[in-house]
Amino acid sequence: MAIRQKKNFKYLDIITGVFVAVLLISDISDTKAITIGFLSFGGGTFLFPIAYIFGDILTEVYGFKRARRIIWIGFACSALMAIMFTLVGMAPPSPDYPYQKDFMHILGMTPRIAIASLTAYFFGEFVNSVTLAKMKIFTKGRFLWTRTIGSTVVGELVDTSIFMFIGFFGVFPLSLILSIIISGYFLKVITEVVFTPVTYWVVTFLKRKEHEDYYDRKTKFTPFEITVE
Repeated sequence: MAIRQKKNFKYLDIITGVFVAVLLISDISDTKAITIGFLSFGGGTFLFPIAYIFGDILTEVYGFKRARRIIWIGFACSALMAIMFTLVGMAPPSPDYPYQKDFMHILGMTPRIAIASLTAYFFGEFVNSVTLAKMKIFTKGRFLWTRTIGSTVVGELVDTSIFMFIGFFGVFPLSLILSIIISGYFLKVITEVVFTPVTYWVVTFLKRKEHEDYYDRKTKFTPFEITVE
């Protein structure tokens, strides 16, 4: 009986590390609302779209099951960050530490932001990955740009809407929340479009180096598994 040898990928751990870093930094950066011209958006909008680009690359090259596992790793790290900031915020400050109120004003929002991010990303990223995986089968692996942009259009809409309402309802005026959703969604989709040539290059590079181009023909698209064959 032949034993299937598990593949060892050279770049998967690097992608995982950068993906988690992008997710955590975006969570904290989104505690500040920024206005440039007529656009208002969270500070994390500059970086967060890269997480979706990584999600596209992971699903396109390694398949939904491996992407799902890495999404859960990011989920766990974000939850750990929220717990740690909560405990540090609750701990009595040193008598000569003058920044307790400042800490709570910014990082004190982080648990709520993390919950919003986890919930939004849970739905948004899985919608993104499933859409891309199914489109890959439908297009027979052609027209990568239709998958990366099409999945982002769906996933980012879900993500941005859920994140803003959970994270900032009752904190920001409703008009500002809606403005940030529209502006943020627009910028995220545009970022995906602009980075399409880079995504093409990275996907081509990884497929060649990793000798992998996964098609999720028999995959069960459930988010509630982390095992990979």
